[in-house]
Amino acid sequence: MYSSKEWGVCGMAGLTIAQREVTVQEGPLYRTEGSHVTLWCKVSGYQGPAEQNFQWSIYLPSAPEREVQIVSTVDPSFPYAIYTQRVHGRGIFVERLQGDAVLLHITELQERDAGQYECHTPNTDERYFGSYSAKTNLSGLTIAQREVTVQEGPLYRTEGSHVTLWCKVSGYQGPAEQNFQWSIYLPSAPEREVQIVSTVDPSFPYAIYTQRVHGRGIFVERLQGDAVLLHITELQERDAGQYECHTPNTDERYFGSYSAKTNLSVIPDTLLASMASQALTLMEGDVLELTCEVSKSTAQHTHLSVGWYLLQGAGEHRPKEILTLTKDFTLKPGPSYEKRFLEGDVQLNKVGNTMYKLIIRGVKPSDQGLLYCEAAEWIEDPDKTWKDISRKETKRTSLAVVSQGRDLSVDIAATEQFLSEGDTLQLNCVVGAPKSSSRHFEVIWLLSDTEVVKIDPHGVLTWEEEHEERAKLGQLRAFKPSNTVYVLTISEVELKDKGTYQCSVSEMKTPGDLHSIQTNVSSAIQVNVKPIGVGLHATLRSRIPTISYGQSFELFCQVNANYTLEEVPVSVQWLFQPSQPTGPLQELVQVLPSGAVVWGRAQPHFQRKAQLVKDGTSFRLHIHSALPANEGTYQCKVEVWRRNILPLGQPAASTSSNAVEIKVVLPESKLQVATKDSSVEIASGNTAIECRVVFARNDSQFAVTWYLLPPLADETPLQIVRANYNSVLEYGFEFSSPAQKSRFLSQRMSSNIFQLQIVSANLRDGDRYYCVVEEWLWLVDGWYKLGEGTSGRTTLKFKFQEHELQVEKTNHNISAREGEEVTLPCRLQGALLPGTHILATWFQVQSSGRDSALLSLHRDGSVEYPQERPAGRLYLRRPSAGDFSLTLSTVQSGDAGLYYCQLQKWQQQGEGEDWALRASGRSGYTRLTTAPPESTVLSRICSSPPLLNFILYLPLVLILLLALGVFCWYCKSRKSKKGNMTGWMMELEGNEKETLKT
Repeated sequence: MYSSKEWGVCGMAGLTIAQREVTVQEGPLYRTEGSHVTLWCKVSGYQGPAEQNFQWSIYLPSAPEREVQIVSTVDPSFPYAIYTQRVHGRGIFVERLQGDAVLLHITELQERDAGQYECHTPNTDERYFGSYSAKTNLSGLTIAQREVTVQEGPLYRTEGSHVTLWCKVSGYQGPAEQNFQWSIYLPSAPEREVQIVSTVDPSFPYAIYTQRVHGRGIFVERLQGDAVLLHITELQERDAGQYECHTPNTDERYFGSYSAKTNLSVIPDTLLASMASQALTLMEGDVLELTCEVSKSTAQHTHLSVGWYLLQGAGEHRPKEILTLTKDFTLKPGPSYEKRFLEGDVQLNKVGNTMYKLIIRGVKPSDQGLLYCEAAEWIEDPDKTWKDISRKETKRTSLAVVSQGRDLSVDIAATEQFLSEGDTLQLNCVVGAPKSSSRHFEVIWLLSDTEVVKIDPHGVLTWEEEHEERAKLGQLRAFKPSNTVYVLTISEVELKDKGTYQCSVSEMKTPGDLHSIQTNVSSAIQVNVKPIGVGLHATLRSRIPTISYGQSFELFCQVNANYTLEEVPVSVQWLFQPSQPTGPLQELVQVLPSGAVVWGRAQPHFQRKAQLVKDGTSFRLHIHSALPANEGTYQCKVEVWRRNILPLGQPAASTSSNAVEIKVVLPESKLQVATKDSSVEIASGNTAIECRVVFARNDSQFAVTWYLLPPLADETPLQIVRANYNSVLEYGFEFSSPAQKSRFLSQRMSSNIFQLQIVSANLRDGDRYYCVVEEWLWLVDGWYKLGEGTSGRTTLKFKFQEHELQVEKTNHNISAREGEEVTLPCRLQGALLPGTHILATWFQVQSSGRDSALLSLHRDGSVEYPQERPAGRLYLRRPSAGDFSLTLSTVQSGDAGLYYCQLQKWQQQGEGEDWALRASGRSGYTRLTTAPPESTVLSRICSSPPLLNFILYLPLVLILLLALGVFCWYCKSRKSKKGNMTGWMMELEGNEKETLKT
């Protein structure tokens, strides 16, 4: 099946050629830096292969007329250099959804990615027919700033109590679940961090906290991905100090705060509460008095609360509250004792400074159980909230209440326990008692333990305040057909009527008696109420999503439900959010069930332009003469109430429609700017660059921005100055200094001619200039931009009376080590004539396209240093008149780069006349490469501790070995001499014996 747009029939002439149409995701789009962004693009009505090719480009805000190619599905060499690495690394890629549709993925959005994106499809048709590209804007890129906040201190907590400290982080990047680390700075060592617990590292705690962390004495509870609670289950005196909550960085770069601190002081627990343990047995109707003693001696300002509680049943752990004196010095009864407290039968009196007395008059069987007193000590934190820092309970007092012994039974029944909103509920309470006709009963109907209505022995009704209005309207009724049957009827049940119903029956001695003889409560019966409004649905649509300025448009809100809407009250609310969102949807107007119209305050201008129409279950909003302020997102919200209920109260059901976006197209721009290239030639002095508006609307205003094109083709144009439609000037970063502002001025010469005035133009200003003109129009409620145009390029040239100066053009490569001195050559060839002076300026090439001046030697011999940083290390020693070489002392790593010198020849026209620029010349480039300082033998030895130790201790070892060798030689030689002497003496002795024998 094909649409007529693709295969149209023109009479009997045959088939027409399909018209190609490229569509892209509608903008403007706003995405945060670092996020993953996708943009879809599709083509229809094409001829040729089913698989079409796509090419994505961007037009940057700084150069809106210049296309920068990003990625192609067919040509790997398509990306420009600034995108090549990201495309090859899959940081930017195209995903093919089908043959004629793709997604552009930018996996990690950068600030420079903001601009106008163009999706282009190369032609595969027999002839060009239709659109081949479409554009969308991606803007509003912001960097979130991380902020860590912790519970405000100082905090005071008692020793032994359970303490919690909250911490949360916002404005972060990375995963939704952030990690947290808690540390403490102890008062004894306030500068030393002691690690406590971490959500990510089990080895994070220091030894003094390891056991408590592993035993869950200290742990971190995660409230959500970016918020936690630190728990200290049993506070110790050594836990006092300054606590720090730290979040490890998950952002691309450090931006914001990563930790926050709060102080925690540990104070003694001085709260005491005591009451004598007793076992009391009272008759029904007697008076109960119990006394509790409570005291404290805390140095800080604290408040006390004292409460009395009743425990009933062996397995019941939740006590019933009887009466409490709160920290605000007010008395608050529990739900079961509220009526008796209002009647004065339950009291709490303070006797002296520390004694608190509970009085219950006319005790009932429901009062029996274990009674005790609980005291709490409260302190106000810096965030103005009150925190209980200590709680103490007294011993229990056992109370038994003896009934009068008369038989009394109570039963309850309901006609229907499962109802829908608007149905009727009837409850019957039947009292069983001998001789009931001569006895007096008081009946109380209870809903979820809360009193609804009381029927006294005479049949007089007492409604609770919250039910009085419905009783007056007849929706609630209570009566007694007989002395033993009591009825409660709810004719129009609501959701709040569901719950547990009981009836409480008390027997009185006489009809006017305030105290009952005995009381019995029926069993509980559960009543459920199902809401109406299930299936309620609203759909919003518009015939024309794109409206021209001044054209009217209509929105249709169609409401559907699984019941008849005409039979229930319906309200329709129209909501609106401007195209530049400032918050949630704002209320435009609401049509109440009565037909009354209530206008919202957020967008008052709609009231004069809007018309509301109802047609059955369809609601229409008609906007006359659309303005740009009417552009945005619309939504309708529908509310329904139960039938026949006045006043309306809360709605029974509500639903919101889908959102519909309306775009208002501004009047077409008529702006035409002169686009022919030109040039301006000057010798020196002041000059002007002209920008001419060829055609525009008579009632429009202009904003003009002047740009300078750097010499390199792929460099970004530099904004000089912008004059808005009110002639307010705003200078670009490179031209924001006071000196630059005084030299470059934007002026309006006539209604359609603008000029950029350049004061004292010099050779550095000799580049190409152009202007961007924006057309603005006042439309009832503000200024709106209709369009813009870019002028042709104007080249500023300098005219010299002589030929170019002969400056040495040889390019040099010089290497130097850090700390050394280096000389960069610049020599003038040929001799200078008498009366001429040279102005020499040294530049360092910058990536921005506007080179940085380092030093200028003026024709009067004075030296100027535009850059403060290297000024003290730059010298022009000039061994000869034509040598302007630059000497750079103490070379640093940041000095590496490309340098050149610019020479200007100036000559005075005559005695007392002005100086004129005769010629100019520029040297070749000198590339300076720096290297770390050369390492010597001594520096290598000193930088290696093992080698240094070897050299220091080797002579000592050699001396010891030499001494040991000498000692060994000495011992051996002495032993040899002694052996020789002994042999000589033995030989002498033998000779003597031989002589004697002879």
